[in-house]
Amino acid sequence: MTVQKFLHTVDGISTWVGKAAAWLIIVLMTVVCVEVFKRYIMNMPTSWIFDLNNMLYGSLFMLCGAYTLAQNAHVRGDFLYSSMRPRTQAFLDLILYFVFFIPGILALCYAGYYFAQESWRIAEHSNVTADGPPVYHFKSIIPIAGALIMLQGVAEIVRCVVCLKEGEWPSRLKDVAEIDVIEEQLAHSEYVDEESRKIAIEGAQKIDEAARQRGMGSELQS
Repeated sequence: MTVQKFLHTVDGISTWVGKAAAWLIIVLMTVVCVEVFKRYIMNMPTSWIFDLNNMLYGSLFMLCGAYTLAQNAHVRGDFLYSSMRPRTQAFLDLILYFVFFIPGILALCYAGYYFAQESWRIAEHSNVTADGPPVYHFKSIIPIAGALIMLQGVAEIVRCVVCLKEGEWPSRLKDVAEIDVIEEQLAHSEYVDEESRKIAIEGAQKIDEAARQRGMGSELQS
């Protein structure tokens, strides 16, 4: 297996898990809507709904961590980082991965495993309400998410090494991006000619304007 294929394979795993976990948003929205109807229309509130909402959102948040890392989309204070050369960026990233990322994620996996193990052993239930739902399956997500983030972290470390050797970042698996992100990338890309850049930016702006007009039309109708 080549290095690039390894990187894209890990990216693909993280992307698949992230997109699968994203469906929990639909489940969460459905649960909230049903509970609002039951609580305020039928006067039949569910005591454990708060626990369920927390578990759904917590699972979504944790399982999408590796996907976000694969897309290089975690929050970064890049007012200096973005102006650095690729090799300098890779060197800085490599230091931070070994100093902060690896110890932190190893601690998450280690602690999460024992939290989950103990929770399964005692068949733990939530104590927020008298008849709280089980939480051992939810706590099992902690070491699983940690392992996925660690796998993606290994791929990111390999990316740094490749960048240090070759002077440029290896490619990532592409996915959807915000229009303003696309515009910024096109505006600063060295590999797009001026005419193509202009056409692409104008197209993105037209899409943005059409979406804005649809939004204004909906507001006027309401």
